[in-house]
Amino acid sequence: MRLAGGEAGAALLLMGAAAAAIGLANSPWHDGYHHALHGPLAWTPIAKLASLELWINDGLMALFFFVVGLEIKREVLDGQLASPERRRLPVLAAIAGMALPALVYLAVTGGQPALAPGWAIPAATDIAFAVGVLALVGRGLPASLRLFLLTVAIVDDLGAVAIIALAYTPSIALGWLGIAAAILLVLALLGLRRFPHASVYAVLAAGLWFAVLHSGVHATVAGVLAAFTIPLAPSRENGDSLLLRLEHGLAPWNAYLIVPLFGFANAGVALGGGQTEGHSAALPLAVAAGLFVGKQAGIFGAILLAERTGFAERPAGATTRQLWGLSVLCGIGFTMSLFIANLAFPANPELVDQAKLGIVGGSILAALLGFVLLRAGREPD
Repeated sequence: MRLAGGEAGAALLLMGAAAAAIGLANSPWHDGYHHALHGPLAWTPIAKLASLELWINDGLMALFFFVVGLEIKREVLDGQLASPERRRLPVLAAIAGMALPALVYLAVTGGQPALAPGWAIPAATDIAFAVGVLALVGRGLPASLRLFLLTVAIVDDLGAVAIIALAYTPSIALGWLGIAAAILLVLALLGLRRFPHASVYAVLAAGLWFAVLHSGVHATVAGVLAAFTIPLAPSRENGDSLLLRLEHGLAPWNAYLIVPLFGFANAGVALGGGQTEGHSAALPLAVAAGLFVGKQAGIFGAILLAERTGFAERPAGATTRQLWGLSVLCGIGFTMSLFIANLAFPANPELVDQAKLGIVGGSILAALLGFVLLRAGREPD
């Protein structure tokens, strides 16, 4: 997700929200924190969203994924993913950066069936955190590094959406899926005609989200599907791009409200109270190793391999140390990793908490080492 405004400020806000959640979860107020988020609501208009956490994870995060979808479409049609030459390196790096962490996770867990569903937890990069840390490094880095990070993250986001849709959909309600398909078709037709009125798209997108929520596919997938129907080309009526207008208007809400709120609702984990015996002892280590070791090995290895084989050139002006630091930074998996952890172990909150420990630990290590490498690799002012 590209941040509108101060990227470092948005990252610091997310860090503060996560720190507050962890602090409350390990304080005398931990029962109140968990009850406020996970306890049943006195009233809810949608029965499937019976707690505040579900409204955040299945509702607000659909808007998060809508903005992600807008950026993916823009980049594919008119950005860094618009030509084969531009796509080669970031697509290769993103694929390797998702596959290696999954393999590291499976290797550390030793093929334990109870832990197998968590293979995708370390596969995703938190672009808000990563770009924020990159902004904190300051000047002295080539502009191509930030652009490469954003492009890898876009492909990474698309892969994460595909994983959520395909790997974490236990059952399908065909009736609701049919309704969702019909609404999506109407949205697509409006997009093809460059229909300019955002309010109509909003009503139909809400209906699509409601149908997908009841279909068995995770509701956030509706956000990406709806975004893909928004026209990028200028409207025939007023001459502006609805996609660009929506992306520009919604990105700050994502960066400064939805993502920090998600972090506050999901990062709270007891640092010393979880079960670490039996099969769960390997879970936090597997997640942390996947993020910290697998991510940098996959992305950095893909960059070097592509360069040495002539498949693609490295980002212009970037040194090997800078590319290593950027690859390490991609191991910050906070938001997306927390999201996938909840999907991987929906009936086992203890395993979710263990995964959270690994996510927090691995992401902190990646942020610190990535920052040090990039700071040391800056050109003098």
